[in-house]
Amino acid sequence: MKKFIYILSASCLLWAASCGSSSDIPVYLDDSKPIEERVEDALARMTFDEKIAMIHAQSKFSSPGVPRLGIPEVWCTDGPHGIREEVFWDKWKGAGWTNDHCMAFPALTCLAATWDPAMSAIYGKAIGEEARYRNKNVLLGPGVNIYRTPFNGRNFEYMGEDPYLASKMVVPYVQEVQNIGVASCVKHYALNNQEFARHDVNVEVSDRALYEIYLPAFKAAVQEGGAWSIMGSYNLYQNEHCCHNKRLLVDILRGEWGFDGAVISDWGGVEDTHEALNNGLDLEFGTWTDGLATNAGGSDAYNNYYMAEPLKRYIAEGKGDAALVDEKVRNILRLIFRTTMNRERPYGSFATEEHAKVSRTIAENGIVLLKNDNNVLPIAPESVNKILVVGENADYKMTKGGGSSSLKVKYEVKPLEALVALYGEEKIQYMKGYSQKDDEKVESLAELRKAATEADAVLFIGGLNKRKHQDSEGRDREDFALPYGQDAVIEALCEANPRTAVVIVSGNAVAMPWIEKANAVVQGWYLGSEAGNALANVLSGKVNPSGKLPFTYYASLDQCGAHTFGEESYPGVTDGELAPGQVRPRYQQRYAEDIFVGYRWTDINNCEPTFPFGHGLSYTTFEYSDLKLNTTSMKESGKITASLEVTNTGNCYGGEIVQLYIGDDESTVERPVRELKGFKKVFLQPGCRAVVEFEIDRSALAYFDAEKHDWATEKGTFTAYAGASSRDLRSKAQFELK
Repeated sequence: MKKFIYILSASCLLWAASCGSSSDIPVYLDDSKPIEERVEDALARMTFDEKIAMIHAQSKFSSPGVPRLGIPEVWCTDGPHGIREEVFWDKWKGAGWTNDHCMAFPALTCLAATWDPAMSAIYGKAIGEEARYRNKNVLLGPGVNIYRTPFNGRNFEYMGEDPYLASKMVVPYVQEVQNIGVASCVKHYALNNQEFARHDVNVEVSDRALYEIYLPAFKAAVQEGGAWSIMGSYNLYQNEHCCHNKRLLVDILRGEWGFDGAVISDWGGVEDTHEALNNGLDLEFGTWTDGLATNAGGSDAYNNYYMAEPLKRYIAEGKGDAALVDEKVRNILRLIFRTTMNRERPYGSFATEEHAKVSRTIAENGIVLLKNDNNVLPIAPESVNKILVVGENADYKMTKGGGSSSLKVKYEVKPLEALVALYGEEKIQYMKGYSQKDDEKVESLAELRKAATEADAVLFIGGLNKRKHQDSEGRDREDFALPYGQDAVIEALCEANPRTAVVIVSGNAVAMPWIEKANAVVQGWYLGSEAGNALANVLSGKVNPSGKLPFTYYASLDQCGAHTFGEESYPGVTDGELAPGQVRPRYQQRYAEDIFVGYRWTDINNCEPTFPFGHGLSYTTFEYSDLKLNTTSMKESGKITASLEVTNTGNCYGGEIVQLYIGDDESTVERPVRELKGFKKVFLQPGCRAVVEFEIDRSALAYFDAEKHDWATEKGTFTAYAGASSRDLRSKAQFELK
């Protein structure tokens, strides 16, 4: 009945908006009027009970509208890599639809590894079209939490360790999703950088680190991307849960950044009625059924959410201000008018060939060639008669699992399938080599060595998967090493055949004790529906790899700042016995490495990572000219122009990502050696060159002054570095800030 009423009310809405003079149409239904007028008109017509109903869920993924007024429901869908299957109204279980098989897009670590905002734009457009087709008006993504530790189970959902890179990549995604009329819900705001004790860890972080490292991508999504919604995170900051955290949601998000969208809780992230009312939350989702106990079940559970009947009682008893409910409803109405009640929004499309091409193109552009001694890769089909393929991940689908990123896909091409299709079945020999199941028989090392010596080339395709304690929501990794004895398999193959290429499928860095013996290494990510085709195209040379790492590949955990200060820094320490009524222990955690995350830490400590941030090779070579600075416009515009030429000096077409780093040589405060402040991806034919230009403004030179609560720059000498990674710096030039 509820859905039937919605259909009638939506029809009435369209009928009312299309008949009679504009003066006959209520303001809230007249989309020629400014949104703020429509919001106020609709709000004035609503009862208090209708307002309360609107600010919490009515099902697992929807919240009610106002059927009496023709205001539709809000329907969310998990992203950010594809559109989740339909689930039952009150259960997480799939509803068994036959028309909800989506296209899976690469994980956001892969998107970040493209270092190409154009790839982010086509990603956002395609996934926005899929959400729109399924009539979802909120896409729960993208994720932009910072890669602080390689143990975080959800790093694969995020955009790497650098705030500048994440900021530049998130904006086109958000803009293009919303151009389709679907709200992008940027998550998880904020400091949600681990899965261990994610509901109970209280993060202590300096204001410098907060503003320089952990907030910039969210700020860019809001101020440059115009995000219509933000998802709060599970963890605590300053001893308040982030889904109703006054400093994050009221002071910073709305006060400093001017956010006018809706704040949505993470599912089950609300913990308190008073804080939910007063501290900036607009829409409560997923509270564990009756608001108190896990899995109590029943539709009436939604009335027991913290912002449902408990909030009504709280206000009736004079403890809360009803005007705050109006503010929440305003934000939700604004969201609805921008999406479902915008009659000009385009139609979507779903699981199309065009979306498959988008998925494959992003995957191909994000795959990273980490090492390629002796030109092991590419392996052209005509150059081999026999390829030995080893590794469970060669024949394993990665779109399932991983928590909320798990998808019901139209199809997924596994690497082994694509390799057989490309090279021919007669040329491919497959051996599993290892198994995630202890009772499953696999080949011995002796058998693997023998097969490797008889092959023209060997491809090992392993790494992690999306099971718990690997790359998955809800659990962090427990070991930096590869699981299932893969290290021994890789070492045996490399010793038996020097033409062995190791492909690591993961969203995180892994230990590589065999790195000196492996001549070729590829970072393969979780690549979506077209995973196998994209990987086969790169390995064979049909596509020249052009991706670069969006995080540091540590040689060992002690190179990571988060793991250098003991348990108080990661994963946190319990703060004593449980208080009365407390269900789980509270963990206290201090971000002791402060602003020195990722390459910032390895640089100041002179560590040699296995592969540095920004690293990635090609099948061709690129030469950089000297970096030149034009400082004449500094006084007038406050900007310096940096330029250099890049030439393809190899034998094939390829792409290069030119990176610009800035270092403050005379700072009176502690700062990183250098920080990423610009990047450009250029594609060149052999022998061709391109001029790459960057603008350096004061924001590239500034640090956050916590005492003044503002960004500050100091006069003195700065150095601009241009290079192919944070360590492969080809040219530099100094300039003076007066």
